[in-house]
Amino acid sequence: MRSLGAAAVLGIGILLAAGPARAEEPLKVRAGYVVTPATLTPILFRKPEILKHYGKTYVVEPVHFGSTSPEVTALATGDLDIASLAFSSFGTAVLNAHLDDLRVVADGFQDGVEDWYSGDYYVLKDGPIRTIEDLKGKILAANGIGGATDMGMRDVLRAHGLEDKRDVTIVEAQFPSMRAMLLERKADLVGVVPPFAYDPQLVAEGRVLFKMKEGLGTTQMIVLAARTPFLQKNRPAVQDFFEDMVRALHWYLDPANRKEAIATVAAFTKQPPERFETYLFTKRDYYRDPDGRPNLEAFQRNIDRQKALGFLPESLDVKKYADLSFVEEAARRLR
Repeated sequence: MRSLGAAAVLGIGILLAAGPARAEEPLKVRAGYVVTPATLTPILFRKPEILKHYGKTYVVEPVHFGSTSPEVTALATGDLDIASLAFSSFGTAVLNAHLDDLRVVADGFQDGVEDWYSGDYYVLKDGPIRTIEDLKGKILAANGIGGATDMGMRDVLRAHGLEDKRDVTIVEAQFPSMRAMLLERKADLVGVVPPFAYDPQLVAEGRVLFKMKEGLGTTQMIVLAARTPFLQKNRPAVQDFFEDMVRALHWYLDPANRKEAIATVAAFTKQPPERFETYLFTKRDYYRDPDGRPNLEAFQRNIDRQKALGFLPESLDVKKYADLSFVEEAARRLR
């Protein structure tokens, strides 16, 4: 009996010792993205030596998606923690998918800010399309119907009296396929983003007919978004995540680190560094707020335009769906 009692005490001791070890395991943050390096989320955590909390309170599992809309489904099913959502997907998530607990928590990147990059819509350089009106009766390709690139296209078309199904046909294609779609004449116009917008063959054989900002103006193109239960349950670790995210963002945006930053991006994407040297982290790239703060005023205009284009039953007050406390605290910690 004494032996059994000693064994029981020993077993309890082992369980008590093991319990805290399990509790202290880093939080795994499943973070979604579509195009890298436009969305830097999977890149920012590739250099743990510049981070303070990575591997201690959290780790990151990047999850790739073909467009932002499937990220909404993953958020709804609990298979994703932080999503990179276009304004179009965010509005749909709240009003159509009824994710009332979804919150904008950080900037992803912005389109058309001053003289920074804005999304390109290419036609063939030697083709018959010289004006937007020439698109009537043509096939146009966007990365996801109802997505930001699609709506930027529709907004410009509407301003010129053209509508999908009545005057043009809009089809879906992934960004890596856009060059082939255009050059093989499967589409008469394609919407592209970096790095695909700077593909040498596309630039040589195509030309930009218009840019996204010509329709939507400044666009809060991508935001980082998460559901309130995840944020509340894991607040200390999530705060460390955002502190490191902003810390890494400062490092990547520093011109002194550009060569090493591009090398890191090239290694992740398995592309030669030369592909990024002409634009990445310059004004030929998207604008990224250095402290990760989204432009909520632009985001509101974008949501209102989404409703006007018929993709939302109503608009929404984006400030009610924003929680910027994480990036604000990160900025405070890093001052």
